[in-house]
Amino acid sequence: MKKSYKIEVDCANCANKMEEAAKKTAGVKDCVVNFMALKMNVEFEEGADPKAVMQDVLKNCKKVEDDCEIYL
Repeated sequence: MKKSYKIEVDCANCANKMEEAAKKTAGVKDCVVNFMALKMNVEFEEGADPKAVMQDVLKNCKKVEDDCEIYL
């Protein structure tokens, strides 16, 4: 399943950090962050609970970029 989320991030480098952090999160098959559109497109692994996975994604992104935001 794929879902798109609105994000808030200050720079393209920070967006790349968020993308890498999201890709390393359990339950995420793939993730692409579009800095210009301020969107995060996440593909979830089969059987993963998107709400639970996205809470972990947000936590992991906050570790690398503490002022970022993902609107769940």
